Amino acid sequence: MPDNSSYSEGDTRKAWEKFVSSEKDGDRIPAKVRDEILASWRRSREFGVDAGSQASRKVIDESQLFQRRERNIALRKAASAAFKRLEPHLKEARTILILADSQGVIIDAIGDKNVLDEGQEIHLELGGDWSERSIGTNGIGTALKTGKPSYVHASEHFAEGVQAWTCAGAPIFDPLTENVIGVVDLSGPPQIFRQHNVALVLAAAREIEIALAEQKQIERTQLLEAFLMSDYSRAHDGVVLVDQSGSVLFRRGLDDDPLRQTKELLIGHKLLPKLEGLSDQDIPKLLPLNVEAEGIERLKLEGVFRGAALFLKGKGKTPRQNVSTCIIKPRINVAESEIQIIGSSPKMVDAISLAERAALANVSVLIHGETGVGKELFARLIHSRMPDEKAPYVPVNCAAISSDLIGAELFGYSEGAFTGAARGGRAGRFEQANNGVLCLDEIGDMPIELQPYLLRALEQRAIYRMGDNKRRPVDVRLVSMTNRDLRQEIEKGNFRRDLFYRIGVMTIEVPPLRERGNDIAALLDHFSQKYAEETGRTPMTFTKRAMELLLQYQWPGNVRELRNVVQRFYLIKLDSFVTEGDLPPEIHDDFDGGAEDSLEHILGGHSGDLESIEASAIRRAIAAENGNLTKVAQVLGISRPTLYRKIKRYHIRKV
Repeated sequence: MPDNSSYSEGDTRKAWEKFVSSEKDGDRIPAKVRDEILASWRRSREFGVDAGSQASRKVIDESQLFQRRERNIALRKAASAAFKRLEPHLKEARTILILADSQGVIIDAIGDKNVLDEGQEIHLELGGDWSERSIGTNGIGTALKTGKPSYVHASEHFAEGVQAWTCAGAPIFDPLTENVIGVVDLSGPPQIFRQHNVALVLAAAREIEIALAEQKQIERTQLLEAFLMSDYSRAHDGVVLVDQSGSVLFRRGLDDDPLRQTKELLIGHKLLPKLEGLSDQDIPKLLPLNVEAEGIERLKLEGVFRGAALFLKGKGKTPRQNVSTCIIKPRINVAESEIQIIGSSPKMVDAISLAERAALANVSVLIHGETGVGKELFARLIHSRMPDEKAPYVPVNCAAISSDLIGAELFGYSEGAFTGAARGGRAGRFEQANNGVLCLDEIGDMPIELQPYLLRALEQRAIYRMGDNKRRPVDVRLVSMTNRDLRQEIEKGNFRRDLFYRIGVMTIEVPPLRERGNDIAALLDHFSQKYAEETGRTPMTFTKRAMELLLQYQWPGNVRELRNVVQRFYLIKLDSFVTEGDLPPEIHDDFDGGAEDSLEHILGGHSGDLESIEASAIRRAIAAENGNLTKVAQVLGISRPTLYRKIKRYHIRKV
């Protein structure tokens, strides 16, 4: 941690100006900028934060702010003692002490009145959103993102309008789940900069965590006593106690049943929304699909509803099937995470088995499937199962390269082959993939005039660089991918028949998501866990009606669309419960007709997947024109054959 003597405002300001004025920071790291600050600047740019911002965003709706503060009442109560103790020392110190929730929104603030007033100009006040995604590098948002104490001084802030401040933040961890649930922050003008500011907020955060743990322990003891005093305490084997916030405080009779050892029933997991206002009929409907209660007893302390005992149904009654996972380990010397292919449906299991067998046979493989099914995962699977663990993996998207350049991209070129050719020439993708896998995505988009050269390279197991007569032997395993029907492309004259049979010695059909049954539920859980870990939040819980709609939806964008939908929940929802009303419009479109037909409505709330937006537009046009497909084609500006093809592709009902 730098002190006053090691920090140079001038140097930091110059480094910031250089960083924000360049599209990429390249290999040069700005001088005298701490690693954690530079990493946060990079994240800020990735989030699309405007470096010229003069203030953060703010929760303007008073009712929303009130609800947010009520949801965090336990955190605010735990922080009250520490804030009260420190408040007298802040009033004349040009300093304010701030409490922010798990999304970086300020829910309490005390301290010097003049500084509190000045903070309103940049929304450093109740309701101000100080997440990195909103305002970039700052003490609150950076501590939330990293889970570590963070100090941000003056020009180290990413947004220019905040650089007249200094701040030190420390994350607050839930004593049960160990998730970050908030931040305590000390802010003020740059003159308050002291090295021990971080130690002060860190001590305050630990004090708050101890108070939270004491609250939880007292509440747990009281609820257990209330339960043991009830008539049902010994009448049921499987019991789960939840507190008023819906989090699991106690469980009994579940550890010997593997079908009941799910994440939803772990101590500290938020199993239900806040119990206040829920009836005994509401609670079972809000439970996850794999948790069924045959009885519920409300638990009261001093006459106030403070929790509930859920009596679970007998053993072996969970509806979800075991989930099959295929693991692809990271490539050597490549910074990437482990890849998982999730799926237990027969078609998916067959596709995975065929890919693993294909890895052992030295043949070309064609992977066919709709957009978004995960074809590249199968290419990676083939590569990962090859005997040589150092074998290269070289992907090429044929649709992303112009027809003029794709030859040079695949086969390379010699010096002087064309204007602008690099000195000494350059190896192409075939040479880079020697003794490994060359993955050609969207091979159906390869120009017809280039296809004979690809065929010759595969048959001769050698290539010639552009502008060069030297034969260069290559040993490449070709894996091609397409969402097109290449047999139809052959009939249209767009694809060579001899090349088709050469690249498709073994063909793998990756099934669309709508044909994978229970894999949808498994994928929802997988992506929910993934984004929960990335955001440091509690995994989402889906109500039964929401899950029913998600399972019945046709998923025209397949796994990619499902992933985008789940990611959207973590971006826009403040709580961890997904109801029917939270689902994007296109999911309702499969079951509800007659909705608005405006472009704004079609786009609003979508996951951003183009296939789902297109399918939604077609459904709405069909409904608006009462099934008259001629008019629908006119409205959409496409031919009738194209409309029929898209209706078939997206499995859209015609009336």
